[in-house]
Amino acid sequence: MDNKQLWENVLSDLEIGVSKANFSTWFKNTYIVKQENGIIFLGVPNGFAREWLSNKYHKSILRSLRNLNEGVRSIEYIITKNEPREVKEAVQLEEKAPAYAGELPLKDLYINKEDNLNPRYGFESFVVGPFNEIAYAAAQSVMKKPGDAYNPLFIYGKTGLGKTHLMQAVGNGIKQAHENKKVYYLTAEKFYLDYINSVQMNKISIFKEKYRKYDVLIMDDIHYFEGKGGTQDEFFHLFNTLYNNNKQMIFSADRHYNYAELEERLKSRLGQGMIVDIMEPDFESKVVILKSKSKQANFELPDEIIEYVSSATQSSIRELEGILNMIICQVQLKNRELSIQEIKSLIKHNERPKKMLSVDDVVRVVSDFYNVERDHIYKKTRRKEIVKPRQIIMYILREDFNISYPTIGQKMGGRDHTTVIHSCEKIRNNLKENNMLVQEVERIRSMF
Repeated sequence: MDNKQLWENVLSDLEIGVSKANFSTWFKNTYIVKQENGIIFLGVPNGFAREWLSNKYHKSILRSLRNLNEGVRSIEYIITKNEPREVKEAVQLEEKAPAYAGELPLKDLYINKEDNLNPRYGFESFVVGPFNEIAYAAAQSVMKKPGDAYNPLFIYGKTGLGKTHLMQAVGNGIKQAHENKKVYYLTAEKFYLDYINSVQMNKISIFKEKYRKYDVLIMDDIHYFEGKGGTQDEFFHLFNTLYNNNKQMIFSADRHYNYAELEERLKSRLGQGMIVDIMEPDFESKVVILKSKSKQANFELPDEIIEYVSSATQSSIRELEGILNMIICQVQLKNRELSIQEIKSLIKHNERPKKMLSVDDVVRVVSDFYNVERDHIYKKTRRKEIVKPRQIIMYILREDFNISYPTIGQKMGGRDHTTVIHSCEKIRNNLKENNMLVQEVERIRSMF
């Protein structure tokens, strides 16, 4: 299919999972300018759309493109006018186009092709709070003494919480403090594709040599290795080589490696260093994040708006930034401040739809996670292996779905509402002290 047909099919695929307002705002006047060596050059109308698409929808766009064309490897977002033109002309237009009054002054993405590091990701722009301070402290130690402090450093947490920013900040910091160190950042998916290509082209020795030459290897999303035995085996040997030569390694994943389908010997290696998690930011941290992002965008947002957004959303940092960008865009388009009611409407129309789950769905997920019979959850038994999952189910039903205590008791085998209150309070208190329980509950929530 030609470029026009390909992009129309991608848009049809994406439209299903994107709200009408978002689809109209971000995908209008986009088109494929050209395909070259597996790279899709996607034309976008302005810098704001480029930033939004590359940050929020990049993975979805790339996945859809690859489903339609297996040869697609990456996407480059370039600012163009609506009419198609050659890539060279589009790039020239992007470089020469002056910023217009209504456009958000966003910095361009300048990726260093030698190490894949983005200089925009530094410690100076990283917001530290209770939700990430341990990870931040560990990253600072690694930057000062690469190969000596916390090797490997393993950072895990939900998507959009700043893992990539922190990892790249370490890489950029090491480059500045240790000019002789060779640093390289990549995703686990890139490592996998390189490995597959090297096997197909009978160049595995070149592949091995490529990754063994670095002093600092930073790899994102290693949960991507799940179910890929050959890649895990190659990664295991790379890990051993780098570790034995005192080379620093930093990895990230969306969950603790114990909950990923990785080989036990690989899990053992990952556990040799420092393991830190990044949680979702609390209210005060969200306020600081929004103020910091507003300052970076040279835009002053009233405290009332910042505090409302911080209290009204349970968002990741990436989603918070997306909400902020939408507010700034609307302010500039309307050329006036937005009212709280308009902010509420904006958030409501752009929030992700919640999955419709029943009590039985929650029971099923938690029971399967702890490997207990679902029927036992409803029975009046005090067996330890049943009580804990039952209490977690009650806690999730109350906290995440706001179901009343009496209703939960009724659904959970006709229990009194005081029993439900006690169970919820017990889990709530245990979460403050038991980090392993925090990980288990977060893992369960990710399954809904």
